[in-house]
Amino acid sequence: MKSGCQIKRLQLETEERLLPCLALYMIIAWRVLFTLMLGRTCPDLDCEVIFERQEWQAAYIVVKRCLPPQKPPRLGELVCLVASLGGYLGRKHDGSPGPKTMWIGLQRMMDFVIALKAREALAAMDTS
Repeated sequence: MKSGCQIKRLQLETEERLLPCLALYMIIAWRVLFTLMLGRTCPDLDCEVIFERQEWQAAYIVVKRCLPPQKPPRLGELVCLVASLGGYLGRKHDGSPGPKTMWIGLQRMMDFVIALKAREALAAMDTS
């Protein structure tokens, strides 16, 4: 929460502002850590256990630069793909991705999902 969410920079002065913000960031931190831990402990799970179809497809297209497969990739593979969007290099001795790279990767992935949805909407407008 401190490094990824930049919570110290918010300068929330009252308790009424601070508590809802902390609650939201705790949910975000939980999702980031849950995704990382599940990816480490159960890497062979289907990635759609955590990610929506549009989410994993967007990450796959951007990182791999090709069309996504029909069958969803494994969770361990997708965690590394999303973390690579946040700066994870995945070298031989790098170990597993950390929460900060995963948090940044999830944010970027959501931007790519928005872009793909906009492209699909434009394509639908062109055909009609």
